[in-house]
Amino acid sequence: MTPRAPRLSVCIVSWNCRDDLVACLASLADAAPGPGTEVLLVDNASTDDTVDVVETRFPRVRVIPNARNRGFAAATNQALAEASGEYLLLLNPDTVVPAGALRELVAFAEAHPEAGIVAPKLLNPDGSLQPSCRRFPTPTAALFRHTLLGRLFPRNRWSSEYVMADWGHEEPREVDWVSGACLMVRRDLYEEIGPLDEEFFWGSEDVDYCYRTHRAGRKVLYTPAPAIMHRIGASTNKAQVRTILNFHRSMLRLYRKHMARGVLDFAVVAVGVSLRAILLVASWGLRTAHGRAMGALRGQGR
Repeated sequence: MTPRAPRLSVCIVSWNCRDDLVACLASLADAAPGPGTEVLLVDNASTDDTVDVVETRFPRVRVIPNARNRGFAAATNQALAEASGEYLLLLNPDTVVPAGALRELVAFAEAHPEAGIVAPKLLNPDGSLQPSCRRFPTPTAALFRHTLLGRLFPRNRWSSEYVMADWGHEEPREVDWVSGACLMVRRDLYEEIGPLDEEFFWGSEDVDYCYRTHRAGRKVLYTPAPAIMHRIGASTNKAQVRTILNFHRSMLRLYRKHMARGVLDFAVVAVGVSLRAILLVASWGLRTAHGRAMGALRGQGR
């Protein structure tokens, strides 16, 4: 008898986040819908002992080690290509999934066959809401949200509309896009629109995939139950400058691909995004230098 295909494939990408990943995988044992669940982990050339620890402690997890860091989208596509589930869950390694949560998420998807993507509520470690839904940014919203204008005018109406500040995330609804920290894709949608765009090394690949989902005539749905805990940036904080640059590069690709209305329009946003990236890198450098200087002074005072 041919083995039945898994109902759910959980796809995780890791990079130097062993402790958070272990907590995530341990939580999945009670969260999965049942024995018809497979977990695939693509490790992007971690320099810690992530792979050894996972293979020892979680022998049922299928580990795909990379010789180099291929980026989030490309590594996710490796997992998706090997996955065989009816539902494909993209899950960050810095999440903790409560018991029964994935069973509940699959049940929600079953009740809404019109949805190509469903995603749950995300919570910060302190239990507060972590907004995970957005409207697609208009060119003006993108200009304010992703350039220095957003820092100069933080309460502008375009940014507020973009982050859906008028909504409490307490009821299911159709949304423009959802965070890729925990995002479930129906297999027939994946087979229709294909894998993630690997030109997004890190950041904005989830927004792009939701754009493509809507263009295929499918819905993106948010549900407040279950709720998943997400520690933002558990692995990306380890390479802050590279993370900042990759994130802003992905912003520009997203804008050029879906929102730019011409060369001049794109040029204006590109200048603003580039200045924002430079400011963040400089700020990080100053904080790092200050921290090292204070550490040296404390050492001299001993």
